[in-house]
Amino acid sequence: MNGILRGGRGLFFALALPVVLVVAWWFGSANSTNFFFPSLSSILETFGRTWFAERMRADVLPSVTRLLIGYAGAVVLGVALGVVLGANRTLRRITEPVLEFFRAIPPPVLIPVLFLFAGIGNTAKVIVIVLGALWPILLNTVEGVRAVDEVLSDTSRCYRVTGWARLRHLVLPAASPQIVAGMRQALSISIILMVISEMFASSNGLGFTIIQFQRSFAIPEMWSGIILLGLLGFVLSLLFQLFERRSLRWYQGLRRSQRGE
Repeated sequence: MNGILRGGRGLFFALALPVVLVVAWWFGSANSTNFFFPSLSSILETFGRTWFAERMRADVLPSVTRLLIGYAGAVVLGVALGVVLGANRTLRRITEPVLEFFRAIPPPVLIPVLFLFAGIGNTAKVIVIVLGALWPILLNTVEGVRAVDEVLSDTSRCYRVTGWARLRHLVLPAASPQIVAGMRQALSISIILMVISEMFASSNGLGFTIIQFQRSFAIPEMWSGIILLGLLGFVLSLLFQLFERRSLRWYQGLRRSQRGE
């Protein structure tokens, strides 16, 4: 019963503010005569015919595909490198200056350079997402591996749990809360970089289409694209929360028990 009440309260708080903002936008813009800030009703009128026809296949699906591939690549690369660096103190000290240098470079700055070497196709756009989303996953994984409980680590050595078994049953589970936190940060970064990469020398995608609407002064269509991006981020966030609950169920149960719930 308490779980149902907590779930109901969580759903209420999750939906209350968005509903209030939409209602305020609807009534606040109802009589708008500003060309650049049309009413929400006119934006929603254009939403369906703009995105649920040819553009769904030509623009939305390519963008989502690049996003998922780039994000998956960042997760695999970030976790793999993070485990290696977190487990090896000497290697971590050697590579730390180089990692800090590249981490400080904003990924959008690298877009023109990547386009020179990788062309203007999907490969360069995926690389941009990987390079931008890599860092929060990598750094969180390093810290998570470093923070593995020493008692558990010594116990695994005593029982000769080494190699893949140690990684699977000790290191990754212990570091998983911080890895998942890095993955959450990387998801929002991936969406941003997906849009930015499509604004440069592209022929399709959400970023490309929104810029085309802006340049042709199709303002309601431009706003509908912005709303679509927000909805995409919201849906991906909900899916990630489901993944987080399933993968960290043990950790959340431990936290609740520590709080005496």
